[in-house]
Amino acid sequence: QVQLVESGGGLVQAGGSLRLSCAASRHTVSSYAMGWFRQAPGKEREFVAAITWSGGNTYYLDSVKGRFTISRDNAKNTVYLQMNSLKPEDTAVYYCAANPSGSWSRAFLSDEYKYWGQGTQVTVSS
Repeated sequence: QVQLVESGGGLVQAGGSLRLSCAASRHTVSSYAMGWFRQAPGKEREFVAAITWSGGNTYYLDSVKGRFTISRDNAKNTVYLQMNSLKPEDTAVYYCAANPSGSWSRAFLSDEYKYWGQGTQVTVSS
């Protein structure tokens, strides 16, 4: 059973930056595809970014392309989400997720992910 713990969330002004981390424990996730999702109040959970096990491929929600960067350090069993030029509409709880199958064709679908973290709050003020 994989345990995922997110950190790095907080309150930031529009235009600012945050770096989220997702540390995995109890099992290595080096062969897993990993993703970040977010959920704003009153809205459905939405895909933000995903990365293959090797880090060789990434995939982003259109509205975060060019502002967010997903990366991973398999030696540390950790995935990151660097968020720059933050906007108030980025405000949400951000979740890290792990896909043991490593499948990539549907990386944007939450059903593809088996393990989830508890989430970290990101609030962007205008």
